[in-house]
Amino acid sequence: MEVIHKIGRRKTAVARAYVATGKGNITINKKDMPIYFPSATLQYKVNQPLVMTNNEGNFDITVNVYGGGITGQAEAIRLALSRAMCELDAENRLILKPEGLLTRDPRMVERKKFGQKKARKKFQFSKR
Repeated sequence: MEVIHKIGRRKTAVARAYVATGKGNITINKKDMPIYFPSATLQYKVNQPLVMTNNEGNFDITVNVYGGGITGQAEAIRLALSRAMCELDAENRLILKPEGLLTRDPRMVERKKFGQKKARKKFQFSKR
């Protein structure tokens, strides 16, 4: 099997995942996953597509991710891995699609407007 390359995005985070047959090593930005994502919930998010398709331990995964925060990065990696699992086997699509793992979350931070404190919050008005 050749290396499968897929891209996942979430907020401003972009993840490029390279999936090849191997022993199940997951490397994120040249660090092991437990070092890069010490939180168990973030590790669960990254492993979710592999666990649901019964592919944990079958592939070596290398990920380059940048932008955003750690939660956005974990969800971007999850989308990239979900897309890779669908390319491996079309049957995996039927498993991942109902869980919403193949949908790119379009929500972004709303920009701050001129003359306001934040995106929607206004400056306090005082009538002295």
